Amino acid sequence: MHVFRSLINSQIKICNKFDLLLPAKFRIDGYRDFSRSIIPKYLQEKSIIYDIGGGKNPYITAEMKATRNCSITGIDIDKNELNLAPEGIYNRAVASDITKYEGNGDGDLVICLALLEHVENVESAMKGIASCLKINGKACLFVPSKNALFARINTMLPEGFKKQILYSIFPGTRKLHGFPAYYDRCTPHEIKQIARSMGFVVLEEKYYYKSTYFSFFFPLYLLWRLHLYLFNLIAGDEAAETFGLVLRKSN
Repeated sequence: MHVFRSLINSQIKICNKFDLLLPAKFRIDGYRDFSRSIIPKYLQEKSIIYDIGGGKNPYITAEMKATRNCSITGIDIDKNELNLAPEGIYNRAVASDITKYEGNGDGDLVICLALLEHVENVESAMKGIASCLKINGKACLFVPSKNALFARINTMLPEGFKKQILYSIFPGTRKLHGFPAYYDRCTPHEIKQIARSMGFVVLEEKYYYKSTYFSFFFPLYLLWRLHLYLFNLIAGDEAAETFGLVLRKSN
């Protein structure tokens, strides 16, 4: 096992060095950029915030909550996930499927990170998100795209087999990944279309072209990078591996 881990780590290092040769936009970690550079701009003092799908790993930390005097409602389909969140982080914890949830329309901000690919009906989930927000409330969504190569493979493989491979190669993902993924309408065009049909205005949109799924074997990683580069030339932003949207509820 030690030899196997050493081999994987060496391949990851080679992939990271290769990435230094690529244009800047292909080197940005989407989740990190959206979390650190985009969402903080929309965190206002005394806000009512809904964290949807954060479960035991909410975006808002105890320090952020205290300094901004925010009220946090956590919504997750799994009650156990909510119970494992840091003590006191949620003012209210709601065990509910967001595709069936009816909110109070009182939220200033919704934070929804890497959740929409896990729901079977994205349109229903967007209705649930909209129901949480007051007029002019904002939603920060980070979404792995259905167009990404890893997403296409994900939808083809049996769930148990996928987890076995993922946890063997990237053991650190055991606590963060492995939930069933459907990628229903999870493309930039489709989600923006749904959002606009519900009265949302798109304030910001960010597109990212980096993921680590193929970094365990450099030849495969190289082929994936070539595929992504050519796909981007043809399809533009629709080729993004992940994307982030900031929406404002207008009605």
